[in-house]
Amino acid sequence: MSAVGPIAFRLAALIVGGLLLANAAQAVQDCELDGRSVNPANGDTIAGKSGLMRCKDRDTGVLMREQQLQNGVFMGLVRFYEKGKLVKEQSVNERGNMDGPAREFSPTGQVLREAVYDDGRETGLVRNFYPGGSLRRAAFYAEPGGERAAVDFTPSGRLALLRCGDKPMLAPAADDARLCGFTDGPSQVELYDSKGTLRSRLSYAAGKRVRSEDLYDNGRPAAQDEIVGNQRTERSFSSEGIKRREVVSTLSERGAIRQRVQEFSERGTLVRDQRWNAAGDPLSDDSYYLNGQPRTKAIYSEGDAPRTVEINEFHDNGQPASSGRFLVIDRFRRTAVGVHRRFNDKGTLMAESVYDGKGRITRERTWDENGQVQRDDEVFADGSRKSK
Repeated sequence: MSAVGPIAFRLAALIVGGLLLANAAQAVQDCELDGRSVNPANGDTIAGKSGLMRCKDRDTGVLMREQQLQNGVFMGLVRFYEKGKLVKEQSVNERGNMDGPAREFSPTGQVLREAVYDDGRETGLVRNFYPGGSLRRAAFYAEPGGERAAVDFTPSGRLALLRCGDKPMLAPAADDARLCGFTDGPSQVELYDSKGTLRSRLSYAAGKRVRSEDLYDNGRPAAQDEIVGNQRTERSFSSEGIKRREVVSTLSERGAIRQRVQEFSERGTLVRDQRWNAAGDPLSDDSYYLNGQPRTKAIYSEGDAPRTVEINEFHDNGQPASSGRFLVIDRFRRTAVGVHRRFNDKGTLMAESVYDGKGRITRERTWDENGQVQRDDEVFADGSRKSK
């Protein structure tokens, strides 16, 4: 076997294997080069040879493949056929990687896809078409990163997807200079589904998406995302058009840092309101009953090490239910410190617990509804008690 034999053999085996998988009938192919029979799975039969190998179905004689050989190596043009009709043509380099122009066709001869490859990687503008000939997708590829920009179109020609690059890349297939807001200020773009229903509204400025709105089937907003300066606001809505959530973040080199999150009930009333400082540390966390009364209020200290949080809970009539201070250990753990109190729904103090700096309880007191002391215990480290 020649020096190029093993390479040719492996490449041929891969190609034949791929064809067999794609062909449900797994037809046997007979191949010839310059009128002589060759076996691409046997490197000896093609060693040192050049020309265009043609392979036909043994049973029907219908052409299935054409492939160029150069000095015993499969390199250059490759064409694939189905029922005698060209469905794909491409070129490969000496390593067997796609290199150069490549096209795919429908049974009627309509181009379905055209691309250019560089040693196995798509490069430049790649276009896909519907069987009727209208543009289905256009994308621009470059290394590193692969796909840099893309547009999809519905069968009726409406825009279905838009991904902008850092400069216009999709001409002449699509006017992304206008669509992506590189000219004449921020763009206004609408995206549709295959049924022709409006699904999204987008706005781009110099390739950056500055606003988006996704829609329900009924045309009402499902989600909104807007950037103004370094502030990003995200909103989500119910199908009835009621805002259910809003997130405000500050954009920085580290990413998005949340500043405020609000959650709303099905009726649109505020049920939770969280705030953070510029560093992303929590400042407050308030929640509300559906009747509008406060449910909990948490206020975090700033500058302390460790930080503390004061938490007050309320009954649904607005009267205090409990209060206390906690050391913030981490995002999920807190340790009670200082005096913690509990109240009935009339606001009357019913119980009080005192904790030391390590979170150990040192005293407990309870009262009846008339304000009379029921219990007053000193609590020791081992859990034992002594009445005062």
